[in-house]
Amino acid sequence: MVGIEAHLEKMQSFLHLDDEDGVMLVGICGPAGIGKTTIARALHSRLSSTFQLSCFMENLRGSCNNGPDEYGLKLRLQELLLSKTLNQNGMRKNHLGMMRQRLCDQKVLIVLDDVDDLQQLEALANDTNWFGPGSRIIVTTEDQELLEQFGIHNTYHVDFPTTEEACKILCMYAFKRSWAPYGFEKLAERATELCSNLPLGLRVMGSMLRGKKEEDWEGLLHRLEKRSIPKINAVLRVGFDSLHENDQTLFLLIAVFFNYAYVDHVKAMLADSNLDVRFGLKTLAYKSLIQLSINGEIVMHKLLQKVGIQANKSQEPWKRKVLTDTDDILDALENDFGCSGSLMGIRFDISTIKDSIEISPRALKRMRNLRFLRIYNTRWDGNNRVHVPDDMDFPPRLKLLHWEEFPGACLPHTLRLENLVELDFGNSKLKHLWKGTQPLGYLKKLNLTASFYLEELPDLAKATNLEILDVSQCEGLVEIHSSVGNLHKLESLEMGLCSNLEVVPSLFNLASLELVGLVGCDKLRKLPDIPPTVAELTIVDTMLEEFTASIRLWSRLDCLIIVGGVIPSVFWTKPHVVKLMVERSGADIERIPDCFKDLKSLEELSIFGCPKLVSLPEFPRSLKVLWVHNCESLETLVTFPFDSQIEKLYFTDCLKLKLDEAEARRIIVQQRSCQAFLPGREIPEEFNHRAIGNSLTISSNAFFGFKMCVMVSHISEMDNAFDVELMCRISINGCPTENCIFSIPIRVQSEHLAIFKTGTTLRKDEQFSEILFEFSCSSQDLAIVECGVQILQVEATNSELLSETDDGSLSDESFELDESPVEIVEDLHGSLESYDDASRLETTHDDLFPPTLFSFGF
Repeated sequence: MVGIEAHLEKMQSFLHLDDEDGVMLVGICGPAGIGKTTIARALHSRLSSTFQLSCFMENLRGSCNNGPDEYGLKLRLQELLLSKTLNQNGMRKNHLGMMRQRLCDQKVLIVLDDVDDLQQLEALANDTNWFGPGSRIIVTTEDQELLEQFGIHNTYHVDFPTTEEACKILCMYAFKRSWAPYGFEKLAERATELCSNLPLGLRVMGSMLRGKKEEDWEGLLHRLEKRSIPKINAVLRVGFDSLHENDQTLFLLIAVFFNYAYVDHVKAMLADSNLDVRFGLKTLAYKSLIQLSINGEIVMHKLLQKVGIQANKSQEPWKRKVLTDTDDILDALENDFGCSGSLMGIRFDISTIKDSIEISPRALKRMRNLRFLRIYNTRWDGNNRVHVPDDMDFPPRLKLLHWEEFPGACLPHTLRLENLVELDFGNSKLKHLWKGTQPLGYLKKLNLTASFYLEELPDLAKATNLEILDVSQCEGLVEIHSSVGNLHKLESLEMGLCSNLEVVPSLFNLASLELVGLVGCDKLRKLPDIPPTVAELTIVDTMLEEFTASIRLWSRLDCLIIVGGVIPSVFWTKPHVVKLMVERSGADIERIPDCFKDLKSLEELSIFGCPKLVSLPEFPRSLKVLWVHNCESLETLVTFPFDSQIEKLYFTDCLKLKLDEAEARRIIVQQRSCQAFLPGREIPEEFNHRAIGNSLTISSNAFFGFKMCVMVSHISEMDNAFDVELMCRISINGCPTENCIFSIPIRVQSEHLAIFKTGTTLRKDEQFSEILFEFSCSSQDLAIVECGVQILQVEATNSELLSETDDGSLSDESFELDESPVEIVEDLHGSLESYDDASRLETTHDDLFPPTLFSFGF
C-alpha cells in the first residue's frame, strides 16, 4: 500500500508503545475516503500480536441512530466488543460493568472505526480503568470535535498523499504496478488530478479504468470530468447529509462560490444572512469537510464540491439555494421563473448556451434574496451570448457581482451599490461605471481587467474598505482618480498594460499597500510615489532612476519585475498571462544599480527586454529566483555569495551569454540545489555521463541523488509560451523510481540548457545498479538534443563529503571525525544509535540520509 509505512511510523510515535504503565486513547482524523480505516487496519495487523487481546470494531457509523434506549444501546455495543475481543460469539451481558470485569487486567488493542456519535465512545471506552496497563484505544472519525469532547487530544490528522504518491495509488489499481505504461502517462496524471489525490477516489477510479484501452480512458475521463462517480459520491455524501440545514447551506455556498476564499471575506459576504458563519465553518472543519489554513483560507476538496452541487440539484426547484444548471438558469432569466425567496446564488457559464439569450428586465429583481451572481465564460470565442436590457433591475441585496464580458457601456442605474463586497467586470464593454460619489462602504474588491473601452474610474472616496483594485489592460484609461490616493486599506493596485495611462496620484500615504503593477504603462514616464510597505513591484526601465532614489525606503520589497523596451510577444505578469502586440521605446539601460544589494528582503527578481544590458550587479543573499529574458547584450553570469539562497536561475534568450567552464562549475557545483535554464549548445563536463538523444543508462552502486542537464532546441514557433515541461523518468534495474519535472518559464528561440536535480535517494549496494534516465517534453515544438547526468554523493552543508572515483567507488576526501570509532545505525523508526557521541557530527543524520535501514561506518 503506497505510503502506508510513513503513516504507521507517525502513528506509532503517537501511541508511545514503550509506555507499559498507562492506558492511552489516540484519534485518527480526516475527511471521508482519505484512508483512516486503511491506516487503522494496517496498524492493528502489525501490532495486535504484541497485545494480549485485540479487537477491530469496524463501521460504527450510524449505530446510535435506531434501536433501544441509551442503556440498551451501550449494552449492545459492549456485548459486540467483548464477543470480538474474547472470541466468544453471541456473548450476552446483563449490566454495563462487564467491560471492566473482563478486560481490566488485560493489555488490549482496540480500534473503534468510523465513530460518529459521542455515545459510542461512552459505551466502549468511557473509563481507562476498564483496560489493563499498556492498553491502547484507537478511534477513527471524520469529526474532530467529537474527539475533543471526549477528551482525546492526541490525534493524528491524515494528510492527502503527494501527487507522486497519488499517481502510484491510481496505477496500482489500474495497472497492478506503481507506474503507468508507455502511452498512459498523461492519462494517469489526468485521472489523478480528477480525484484531487483522494485515496478513495484513486482506488475507485483506478479499478474502473483497469484493462481499458487508451481511447476508452479518454472517453471515460471526459465523462467523469463533468459528472461525479456514484460510488465515491455515496461515501462523501454521508458527511454532508449529517449536517444541520444551515451548515448544509454554508457548505454549498463554499462549494460554488467561496472555495479558496478567506474566512473574513466569507463573513463579509454573509454578514446579513441568518447563517452563523463562524460556528458553521468550525463545524465543517471539525467534520473534515473543509480545511482552514493557518492564514485563514478555506479549502474544500474538489470531489466534495461535486457532492454539494449534486445534493443541491437533487432538491425540488423551489427549495434550491443555488442555480448552476444551464437549463434552470435560462428558465429563470428568460421566463421570469417564479424562484422562491430561498435562492441565494447563481453561477452561470455562458459558454454552455447554444444560442444567445435576452434577459427579462425583471428576472433578477424577482429573486429578492439573491446575493451572489457569477456569470463567466470558459470558451472565450468572442461571441456575445447575453443581451442585457438598459432598464434591467438588479436584486437589492447583492454582495457579489461577477460578470465577465458585460455587454453594456454603463452599469444600470438600478444597481444598488451599498451592499456590494465584490465587483468584477473583467473583459467588459464598459466605458463608465457610475456618476458621482456612491455609498461603497462594504466594497473590498473592484476588478476591471481588460475592459479595453473604459475611459475613467469613478470617485472611490467612499470605498473606505477597498483592498484590491485591478485596472490592468484598460487601454482607454488615462487617469487614476485622485480618490485612490486616500484608500488607506488598499493592499493591491494593478495598472499593468494601461498603455494610455498618464496620471497616477501619490500612493505614499497608503499604509496597507503591498502590490503595485505598472508594466506596459508607456505614457507614464515616472514612478509614482510608492509607500514603504510595498512588497511586490512591477515597473518599466524608464522608472529605474526614481526607483534607485527610493530604494532604501522599501525594506519589505521581496518581488521586483523590471521591463525594458523589447517586450516579448507573450508576457507574464502576476496573476495574468497577456499578449502584447507592439514594442515600446525604453530607457535602454546598460546596467542595474549596485544598490540592489541593499534590498535585504528581495527574493524574486525578473528583468525583461533590456537589449543593452551588459552586466548584472551583486544581489542580496536573500534572492531565491532570478529570471533575465531577452537581454541580448548580456555576456556574463551574475556573482552570488557563497551562502546564497538562490533556487532558480533563468537566462532565456540572452544569446551572448557565454557559459564557460568556470561559470558552469559555479552554477552546477556551488549552487548545488539550484535549477537553471540558460543558452548553451554543449553539456558541461561536470555531467560526466552524457548521451546524444533523450535517454542514457549508467551503472553505480552508491548515490545520494542525481543532477541532470538537458539541451533543448526549438523546432518551430511555440504555440504556448507557458506550461511546457521537461520530464525525466528514472528506473533502477528496470523498476521506475522517480519522475522529475522541470518547467520551462517562457518560449525560447535558440538552444538552451535545463539543469535540475532529483530528490534525495540514498542507495549503497555491493552490486552495481543499472540506472536508466528517459527525458521527454510536453511540447512538440521543442526537441531534446543531448542529455547528461552527474551522480551526487552524500551531501554536506559546506563541502562534498564523498566523491565518485574513477572506478565508481566512494572516497571521503574532506570528511573529518574524532579519532574515536563511530558507528551510525538508523533503525526502522529513524532513530540514531551510536557507540560513541553522535553529536560530534556537524551534519545530522536526518540531513544526510532518508529513513532507510542501513549501517554506515566511518
